[in-house]
Amino acid sequence: MTKPIDYNQFLETLSQNEPPTLWDEGLQALWYDAKGNWNASHDIAQDMQNPTGSWIHAYLHRKEGDKWNAGYWYRQAGRPYPTISLEEELQVMVEHLLIH
Repeated sequence: MTKPIDYNQFLETLSQNEPPTLWDEGLQALWYDAKGNWNASHDIAQDMQNPTGSWIHAYLHRKEGDKWNAGYWYRQAGRPYPTISLEEELQVMVEHLLIH
């Protein structure tokens, strides 16, 4: 499957056992997080050496409640610490990756 066209189509793929292999690593990381596999998502994000990887990494540490570590990674990503919910941030990240 190529990239989903929107967030709802991304959510529909969560019924699968694995993310589509044609997706970029950022979308795959977010897919694993949305499936509840924080560790798999973190492993991918940690290996991404770019602002997107830092953003996903920040989000994951925010999700686990490590505000200090999350803050570091948001700074690395060039993004402010979010005030939106984790669910909203996940959607924002997915939608960002779908257009980039």
